[in-house]
Amino acid sequence: MAMSGGKDDGSPMMEMNTTPLIDVMLVLLIMFIITIPVATHAVNIDLPSATPPTNPPPILPTKNKLNLTTANEIQWNGRTITQGELVSLLQTTLQMQPEPELQFQPEESASYDLAVRVINIIKASGVHAFGFVGNEQYRSFNKAVGAPAAGSAGV
Repeated sequence: MAMSGGKDDGSPMMEMNTTPLIDVMLVLLIMFIITIPVATHAVNIDLPSATPPTNPPPILPTKNKLNLTTANEIQWNGRTITQGELVSLLQTTLQMQPEPELQFQPEESASYDLAVRVINIIKASGVHAFGFVGNEQYRSFNKAVGAPAAGSAGV
């Protein structure tokens, strides 16, 4: 193998010999490849079968609307009911297949205490298809007229 030590005139060699650097980089690359662990774990996923269902699902399940009024009334599909009647109606809807959707829509000035009690009744009954509707009416929050803003002093 022929090697050059520079010019014969005694001047220093101006090019850097990169061969040892390339050799070191190749050795490091091989060492990194060897030390990488092999991926041995697997994630098993149960995929649904491709067979279509024999009974087509109903197009739209029935919906029940539960309103709370400012007069502390509970309304089930527009009819005023008591908390005891609410419990029995919820138990009846749980027996239906498919379970009807329960839409909860309190009025803007409805009692917070009544809303909490009704939500606790719904939660305790085990209803799964439950949703809040009419939230767009609360899109902007308006403070009460005449009340000072938080952090401001009365003048």
